[in-house]
This record gives sequence, structure tokens and C-alpha cells, in this order.
Amino acid sequence: MIFLVLGLTIAVTTVVTLVTVTRAMNADIANKLDEFGANILIVPKSDELSLNYGGLAVSGVSLDVQKLSEADAAKIKTIKNSDNIKIVAPKLLNIAPIVQRNVMVVGVDFPRELQLKKWWKLNGERPSNNRQAIIGSEIKDQLRLEIGQLFQIKGEDFTVAGVLEPTGSQDDGVVFIDLKTAQRLFGKPNELNLIEVAALCYDCPIEEIVRQTSEKLPGAKVMAIRQTIESKMEAMHRFEHFSYGISAVIVLVAALIVMTNMTASVNERTREIGIFRAIGFRQVHIMKIILTEAFLTSLLAGVMGYGAGLIVSRLVTPMLTMNGNGDISFNYILLGFSVALAVLVGLLSSIYPAYKASRLDPTVALKAL
Repeated sequence: MIFLVLGLTIAVTTVVTLVTVTRAMNADIANKLDEFGANILIVPKSDELSLNYGGLAVSGVSLDVQKLSEADAAKIKTIKNSDNIKIVAPKLLNIAPIVQRNVMVVGVDFPRELQLKKWWKLNGERPSNNRQAIIGSEIKDQLRLEIGQLFQIKGEDFTVAGVLEPTGSQDDGVVFIDLKTAQRLFGKPNELNLIEVAALCYDCPIEEIVRQTSEKLPGAKVMAIRQTIESKMEAMHRFEHFSYGISAVIVLVAALIVMTNMTASVNERTREIGIFRAIGFRQVHIMKIILTEAFLTSLLAGVMGYGAGLIVSRLVTPMLTMNGNGDISFNYILLGFSVALAVLVGLLSSIYPAYKASRLDPTVALKAL
């Protein structure tokens, strides 16, 4: 019985550890992957647009059927699945002459934009006031602008606070200024052309988020960037499937251990079973005795396995996530699953030994007396 309890305890400990660590790692991976930009785009419904920004068309002259506003950006945070929304980055896109060249000027909320685009490598510093700008590497070369140099947009002076290193995207050819300043310069108070949203994608109900956002913003077109989402989910699901596969193998090994120990127990207790049968115990009574033992030992193993798995998870998780976070909380559902798994494996693996014991011929058993 001691070996049976130990075998089941080790199996349950391993399964609990794998499940707990997998969840923690998936959440950690999801948070890290979500640092690589938006996965939902929101644009106004429009008739015709010309210039291109990230695959989206915009123009200096608004042809929008509906307009987006900062109030619309705030509504995104009020959807039912708002906990999945990590960053909402509003933008206003316009064309303006700078140093005798037409350049795309994008008004952004710099703290949100820099949080959204953590891959940006900035030479210089982050804008600290509404008169500072960030320019792309192509703009720097085309307009011969340097960090600290002044330039004008619609007659107002701006200073180059930072220059983006080449990103290989449309950001290389853009001038970024403060959103409120852009709205005032271009006569579009509180107006937006584009909202980028980064949604957390650990078990992310992305289609539901898109539906809820569309309901909140009936005048907007809400699009999920499926390629980004699918790549995130695929990476996490592969690790999940690997962990579940290992768990299944461990459970199978535990079942074989239980069956072997119970069979050995029945073989060693032939005389005891023979006495039971001789004094009137029926086959069903013998099976009940064996299965009751299996149930009680499995129940004990399930509780011990969950406790050990919780301790191991708290030790292993910080090493695997590499963020020092080993805060694994007590989970009653996982405790119930652990106990149920141990009892199920114990009982199923004991059915054959119990049946074998119940079929034992009492006359053969009593020969050992």
C-alpha cells in the first residue's frame, strides 16, 4: 500500500506541476507576446481613401461617412471583456508640408504609443512636451533633420526629440507629434482616424472582443489581425499539448503501478481471502474490500499529490518564466481534479485484481492454512 500511495502521489504531483506551470508560462508568454504590437485595428467607415499607413488608407481630405473621436476610444474600455484590453492607442493622420515636402504627420498619445511599440529603438529622448516630435529614419534622411533641430508644421515650431532607428515599416516615413496638438493644428478637435488595440491573448476571445467593440462603435470598422493572434495562440497551444501528452504518459505509468501493486497484494493475501470466502463472504464482498482499499489509498495520494505539486510549482515557475514570480495560489478546482484523477486511476487499475480476488477458489486458498 505504501508503494501504491507513493506511485500515485508522484504521478499526481507531476500532473499538478505540469498543469500549474503550463498555465503560468502561457500567461507569461501571452504577456510577452502582447508586447509586440496591436492585434485589433479600428478605423472609420469611409467611401474612399488614398494614402497608406500600415495597410490602411487615409487622406488629407476627410471622406469619412462616420468619424472616430476620443470618446470612442474611451468606449473600448467599457466592453464586457475589457480586462483583455491592454493598450488603446488613438491616432490622427494628416499630410502636411515640412521643409517643402509633403510628409505624413501622425498625432499620437506618446506614453501609449511607446508602450504599444516596445520594439522601437529611439535615438535621442522621449518627447516631454507637446512641442517635441519623433521622426522616422527616412524622414531624417529626406529632410536632413537632426536631433534637437527645429522644423515647422503649419507655421508652428517643433523640435526633433528623437529619431527612430529603421523599423522596416511605415513608421520610418512618419513624423509623430502630440495628439492634442495635431488635432488643434489640423482643425479636428477630438477627432481620430485610427485606433490600435493590443488585446491580451491568453485564452483570448478575440472574435468576441471584436463583436463587442463593433456594438460600442457602430460607425467604425473593427478588424482583428488574425496572423498576429494565430501565431501567439499556436506558440502557447504547442506547449500545452506537450504538457498534456507528458501528463497522459505519467497517468498511464501510475495506472500500471497501481495494478501491479494491487495484484501483488491479492497474491500475497490468498489465505486471508480464502478465510473470508470460507466463512460466507460473497464475490461482491471481496471486490468491495479490495476497491475500498484502493479508494482510500488513492484519496490520500490525491491530496498529498496536490500539496506536493503546489510546492514544486512555486519552486519551478520562477525559473521557467525568468521573472522571479512564483506566486501560485491555492486552486480548489485543481485540488478536486487531482483527487478525482487519483481515485479514478486507483479504482480502474484495481478492478482486475479485485475481480481476480473474488474468483479465488476458497478450497485452494485454505490449503495454505
